[in-house]
Amino acid sequence: MPPVIASLLAGAGLLLASGAALAQERPALASSAAAAMPKTVALATVDDAGNRLTLAAPARRIVSLAPHATELLYAAGAGEQVVGVSEFSDHPPQARQLPGVGSAAALDLERIVALKPDLVVAWSSGNSAAQIARLKNLGIPVFESEPRDFATIAGNIERLAQLAGTESAGRAAAAKFRARLDSLAERHAQSAPVRVFYQIWDKPLMTLNDMHMASAVLRLCGGRNVFGGLKQLAPTVGVEDVVRIDPEAIIGGTSKDNNALSSWRRFPKMTAVARGNLFVADPDLLTRPGPRIIDGAGQICRLLETARARRP
Repeated sequence: MPPVIASLLAGAGLLLASGAALAQERPALASSAAAAMPKTVALATVDDAGNRLTLAAPARRIVSLAPHATELLYAAGAGEQVVGVSEFSDHPPQARQLPGVGSAAALDLERIVALKPDLVVAWSSGNSAAQIARLKNLGIPVFESEPRDFATIAGNIERLAQLAGTESAGRAAAAKFRARLDSLAERHAQSAPVRVFYQIWDKPLMTLNDMHMASAVLRLCGGRNVFGGLKQLAPTVGVEDVVRIDPEAIIGGTSKDNNALSSWRRFPKMTAVARGNLFVADPDLLTRPGPRIIDGAGQICRLLETARARRP
């Protein structure tokens, strides 16, 4: 006999009652037992692509298809539920020990299916749309993550925590993220603008437009992306275009040293070169739209303060 019904019967003094009396009480007892039993509540949210996603229960086996998604899941308190990650998912360190499922652009679908995920977190602009569609066709719930601003990063943490059943940890992490963001925004609200060329690759020469999170970081710190108005998210530009537009600072996100920026020194009349404003920033902190982007923002804000201090 289920404990909850036994308790109800004992409490009513009916364990020694006749069979006829019990028969009369059963409908009421069943109703009381149903009310006492915990209810399973479906978890529903909307991803960054506008798709509604519903889980019958918190996800216990999650596969991440992008490094930023891996970081978001760990921030949301769902790290223990992650069973597979894409290439370059190297933060936090424990993510490096998880089974790999291929690169973001070339996923191993068989490996993903073999991991039996009850949730996959995909990257809309980085993963193959055809491969995402195949996963959905197999009946695997997919949350498409594509943060383009700070608010969406915090929202991703909260929504992923909801799907993983780790709401308390997710709310705390999102609140901490927002508090750090507000602090930086207040500190640099009145900062003089700095015109910046953000270089993500040198051969070919590539940058990012204003739709990318890196540009949101620049704006937060008072920077202005000189190629922000281009249509492509990661456009190719010409060296002559950069020389002509003459940014006040050049920030490279392609290496840990300044080798990728050294070629600009052949243009000593450029403002960025003349003032020594050739800066290197950690690309993982700026191009991954995850919780550590606040660390990247702090780095960029300091670099732009240096550029301002070098003005004549």
